[in-house]
Order: sequence, then structure tokens, then C-alpha cells
Amino acid sequence: MKGLILSGGKGTRLRPLTYTSAKQLVPVANKPVLFFAIESIVAAGITDVGVIVGDTGDEIREAAGDGSAFGCKLTYIPQEAPLGLAHAVMVAEEFLAGEPFVMYLGDNLIAGGIASLVDEFRDLGCNAQILLAEVPNPQQFGVAELAADGKVERLQEKPKEPKSNLALVGVYMFDATVHESVHAIEPSARGELEITDAIQHMIDRGLDVHPHIVRGWWKDTGKLEDMLEANRIVLEQLEAKRRGPQPGGNRIEGRVEIGEGAEIVDSLIRGPVVIGAGARIEHAFVGPYTSIGDGCVLERCEIENSIVLAGSEIRRISTRIDGSLIGRNAQIKQTDLKPKAYRFMLGDNSAVEMP
Repeated sequence: MKGLILSGGKGTRLRPLTYTSAKQLVPVANKPVLFFAIESIVAAGITDVGVIVGDTGDEIREAAGDGSAFGCKLTYIPQEAPLGLAHAVMVAEEFLAGEPFVMYLGDNLIAGGIASLVDEFRDLGCNAQILLAEVPNPQQFGVAELAADGKVERLQEKPKEPKSNLALVGVYMFDATVHESVHAIEPSARGELEITDAIQHMIDRGLDVHPHIVRGWWKDTGKLEDMLEANRIVLEQLEAKRRGPQPGGNRIEGRVEIGEGAEIVDSLIRGPVVIGAGARIEHAFVGPYTSIGDGCVLERCEIENSIVLAGSEIRRISTRIDGSLIGRNAQIKQTDLKPKAYRFMLGDNSAVEMP
């Protein structure tokens, strides 16, 4: 069985970060989201993995390498444009070579991994297995309607008036019969070959598509709110690394992971928190559910429930920062220059909220 991870796409909902970085490499608890997908597939016993890449392919190759660090072999498969999930299956057909496979969207996180789901797919011997989760906003997802006997009856991509609250989770399992369907369908109104249409085609052919309803948490990390929630969920699983009073007037409470070479000076760190290698926290408060990237500097500031990417600096900010995603090498600092005023340099689709 092979793996197929989709790491193309433009990540428009996470701009401006994704103007300069692949959305799958935005970190949760200081680990790129893509790495969770690779590790999940390898933990299911799959070691031959294709990675669909687009414009950010070079960055993804540099980050993930040949796969040896994860215990697998990664093969990078270029997709000329984000033309749909079914199109990704089409361009990977040669790599898949007729074998059954798991397709995993590289910006998704699923509690507990997929090992048991892969075993279930193998045991059932079905042609496809789709994962479904109940959501409050099904119109933003592919939606499945189930018949009274529990079988999949109909799939729709982002319907305006959904007839179900069961959304397709970003992990799918297929045998070779899917290839006929991805070649048979036509592009949707938005110009993409939709995987929902391909699966519907399989159903119409009388093939066995098995639904599995996910009861644990699942996150599509395409939006800020989902990134922060995924960060909170992953940090909840941290083990306690450092506790109690520390030298230099520090207080480190709860589950806190501190990277190699990081310095904490006269600060309060209240976990769960992860602090990257080489970071410096001085006269600061870092509150729960915060990830601080490698080489960051926090001085005389307070922050919680946030993600700060590598190399950023936050200095002398009097109001607590909360619920924020701060990109690489960003600077937030107080200045004494006159006249006193706010000064911004913001990319497209940025958001600033001030008390």
C-alpha cells in the first residue's frame, strides 16, 4: 500500500504567511503540519509515499528531504496547478502503479493517527473508504449523505444547502478502481476535478465505498482559528518537562518544553507551552497554548494562545498578545520616536486588532 500526500495549493486563507511559505509548513507546536501527515502514514506501516507539490515544491523538498528522517521514501510529484484532488490522483497514477493507497491532505490533523483506519480498509476489502465528521458548517466542505443502511448515497462539494452535516475529512483510501473514475469526471463549476465527483462516480458504478465516522478531533488547518485550535490540542499532549522555581527568578509552571540553547530570564512560563531552540524570553509572560519558534526573542511582553514563527522579535509591548499567528522574522516592538503613532508594514489580507 502506498501513501499520497497533497501539498500543493496556494493557502489563500492563511495569507499573508502563505505568500512566502507553503501552508503545509506552518508549524503546530513548532512542527510543520506536513510532518504530522508523514508521521501518521508511516505509523500505519506505509513507507512509500508520494508528495504532490506545486509552486512551493522546492521549499517542501528542502523541509522534508528524501523521507529518511521519517523512516520512509518520499517521491515528489509536480502538479502544474491546483486543479482539484481528483486531478492530483490523476498526476500520481504512474507513481501509484495500481496499488491501493491512502490520500492525506497535507494541512489536516487527525487525532490518534490513521493506523487503525488503514487496517479497517484492508480488512473490509472495499474499493474506497472515506472519513466523515459532523461539522456545524457543512457548506464549506464536501458533504456525504448516508442511506438508512449506513451506506454512502450521495456526495456533494460545498453545497449551498447541505442535506447532511457529515463533512469529508481530508484522508481517503482507494484501490485501483478510482483511476477510471478520476478520468471519467468533468471539471466542476470552479474548474477543478473534485474528488467528491470521482467517489460519486465509483458509487454510481456499484463499487463499495465505506464510510467511517470520526469521533475524535480533526482539524483542517487552513484558517487562523483552526491553526490555533490545532496548536492547543497538540500542546495538551505535551509531557511536563520543567516545573517550579528556576534560577534567575523564573517560574515555569505546567507542561513546558524548552528547546536546546533557549534562555529564560526573569520570566513566567505557564504551560502547555513549547519554546524553540535558541529562543530568548526575558522579563516576559508566556501563557498557555503558545508555541514560540526557534531563535525568537520576547522581551518585556505578555503572550498566550498564539503561534510565533522562527526568528521573530516581540519587545516592550504593554498589552497582552492573544490568539495571534506571527510569521517568520516579524518584529513587534515599542518605539520612543516622535511623533507617537502606530506604524505598520502589512502584507495583503493581514489583520490587526488593537484595544
